[in-house]
Amino acid sequence: MSDESASFDLKDLERRMEGAISSLKGEFSGLRTGRASASLLDSVNVMAYGSPTPISQVGTIGVPEPRMITVNIWDKTLVGATDKAIRESGLGLNPVVDGQNLRIPIPALNEERRAELAKMAGKYSESARVAIRNVRRDGMDTLKKMEKAGDISKDEQKSLEEDVQKLTDKFISRIDDSLKHKEEEIMQV
Repeated sequence: MSDESASFDLKDLERRMEGAISSLKGEFSGLRTGRASASLLDSVNVMAYGSPTPISQVGTIGVPEPRMITVNIWDKTLVGATDKAIRESGLGLNPVVDGQNLRIPIPALNEERRAELAKMAGKYSESARVAIRNVRRDGMDTLKKMEKAGDISKDEQKSLEEDVQKLTDKFISRIDDSLKHKEEEIMQV
């Protein structure tokens, strides 16, 4: 490899692919599996003081038992808004208001809901795969431009393209593993 090929940043592609994986993990954490988890409410935003605010910034989230989440709301004027936000979140949760506390029982998942969640996990995974492939395409385009401009030789281009492909395969494989794990978690009764 010549000095010019050092200007091709494989680490940058890897960072961007890593971003797609962490985004997928965030989406997966919002999929309910029948077990209570504080991260289940990560996607819920409460209308607080005129703007959508993450639920973790209006109260303390706790998981006192496997099928119960509690939210202790700091400002009692936000209890109603928080209750409404959770009910309208699409998570299928119905909080019980108890003063400044919300008790949120986690209902067991029926077979139909499990299949629906597994399908959503599949969609999230496909979006992550598309993101990875877009990063790969950007890398390949950069290499073609560098070769055309004479910055790297044809052989260096081929070698670097193989590296980009190996990186892509590694990340696609991680996505597939994550999906398999999440589907098993969802289907667990």
